[in-house]
Amino acid sequence: MRRLLRRLSAVLALLPMLAHAGVTLVVDGVNEELKNAVRANLELAQYADRNVSDAQMRRLYEHAPEQVQDALRPYGYYDATIDGELDQVGNDWRVTLHVAPGEPVKVTAVELKLGEQATAIAPIRRASRAIERLKGQQLNDGVYSAAREALSAQLTSHGFLGAKLVTHRVEVTRADHSAVIKLAWDAGPRYRFGQVHFEGSQFREGFLDRYVPFQPGDYFSQDQLLDLQQALNGADYFSVVNVLPDVDDARDGTVTVNVQLVPAPRTIYTGGPFIGTDTGFGLRGGIEKRWVNDRGHTWKNELVVAQRLKTLSTLYAIPLPGHNQRSLNFGANFRDADTTTSQSRTLELVGNETRLWHGWTRSLGAHALIGTFTVGKRGNEPDNAPGIEHGRSQLLFAEAALARKHGDNPTFVRRGWSLSVAARSTAGSLLSDTRFTQLLVDAKWIRAFKGRNRLILRGSAGVTSTGDFSALPPQLRFFAGGDRSVRGYGFQSIGPKNSFGRVIGGRNLLVASTEVEHYFTKNWGMAAFVDAGNAFNGTDYRPRIGAGLGVRWLSPVGMIRVDVGTPVHNPDRHGIELHVVIGPDL
Repeated sequence: MRRLLRRLSAVLALLPMLAHAGVTLVVDGVNEELKNAVRANLELAQYADRNVSDAQMRRLYEHAPEQVQDALRPYGYYDATIDGELDQVGNDWRVTLHVAPGEPVKVTAVELKLGEQATAIAPIRRASRAIERLKGQQLNDGVYSAAREALSAQLTSHGFLGAKLVTHRVEVTRADHSAVIKLAWDAGPRYRFGQVHFEGSQFREGFLDRYVPFQPGDYFSQDQLLDLQQALNGADYFSVVNVLPDVDDARDGTVTVNVQLVPAPRTIYTGGPFIGTDTGFGLRGGIEKRWVNDRGHTWKNELVVAQRLKTLSTLYAIPLPGHNQRSLNFGANFRDADTTTSQSRTLELVGNETRLWHGWTRSLGAHALIGTFTVGKRGNEPDNAPGIEHGRSQLLFAEAALARKHGDNPTFVRRGWSLSVAARSTAGSLLSDTRFTQLLVDAKWIRAFKGRNRLILRGSAGVTSTGDFSALPPQLRFFAGGDRSVRGYGFQSIGPKNSFGRVIGGRNLLVASTEVEHYFTKNWGMAAFVDAGNAFNGTDYRPRIGAGLGVRWLSPVGMIRVDVGTPVHNPDRHGIELHVVIGPDL
């Protein structure tokens, strides 16, 4: 036993002589991008945390210059020179590589061939110009490959399903550091759409044609297939939607489209607690019939009971034939709202027609509104306090609205925008206590920059013309302040005041917001914002400014925003306001 222990001790004593713990690699002479490329291609970089013998280390070091040159060629450096040092530090190795990349290769000519039919299509033409713009630039295999693949993708997307890349060469002349790109496609025939077949639908034949954005015989387009997919998902009738063009079996230049569908649960029950700084704590419950019959009628009902808001609403929708997703909608909404400045109890009846119109959702309809209201409150003071105004209104007015939004991701938008425009007007004083005309515009723009940052711009504007402003209930007056207005101020706490200094709302509105978000992880981030705006009469516009910081959490139920804002340069307002909003970006 003692002899075995002595032999084991001798072997352990020899181990430091046979192997070393790892390699420290230092690369200089090039920028960070090239350093990363070099490290990724060096075999010795794999031994940072692995044992390596003396013989292995010297072999790895001998092959390093060739591997560095191979790593730099995709970036246009064909004449790189490398020298370095190999040092043993204790049981470790330290390798220092000095890289001189040399003069880069530049693209001196681009020879690109496409058929005339393909070149006439704007997106394909833009993709080909992106390749042509490589002339004069430093050769970069990644940029070249991306531009080439983008053009191939555009050909496929616009119906050239048999397009073949017959020539793809990059001829490099090292002597004068030049390169010539040669590309040629045989685009072939441009395919067209055939019939669309729906499988698994719960509706009568022909009903789903209203969601198809193309006709048989139209040129094939992947964008239109995506529009069909999004339209069917947006209809909320199905839990599974698969749009499958039968490209492999295309005949006579025609592609049949098969749509596989699985119906969603017919009835939805929703409910639960919620919190909003504009509404307070509350409970929400709803029942929705996704489809009432095989003609696609829908019926939605919702009850909200919160500290400062109570609503009961119902909406029945009847889809109409056609390819523009027309529908007739009839609804009723009872609303009991109690804000810091007003209180109202109203019943509103609505009937309208909605449809897709040149990419917009268009709505034309009529509203009948009756109810009582109180304006000029300050908190929970009695209704007979001086300066509080009471009213009763009966209004019948028409409304026309246009809305459109676009975002690259429904849960977290990196590039997107939304815009809505609405106009309301009574027909003189017929069946109404007063005449009024009103125009409202809301816009939002989102753009990501430098990785995990987003810039969000928001604006709202409104103007009202009326014969008797005192007859308008609070929901037809303009106020500023709150979660989606000027943060740092309470909900609807900013606007024109009466002779007692109480906020009663205004005829006009102008609000703007700038917000920057930075995300530390995929789901957590912070925001800084500045909001400005006010409700006003005539041209007496005096914007109130609020600024603050917030936390962002992309939770399983959607984006949760918690902001703390404070008034800026307002001697009459101090302190902070908490704002909580749950919902999508657009």
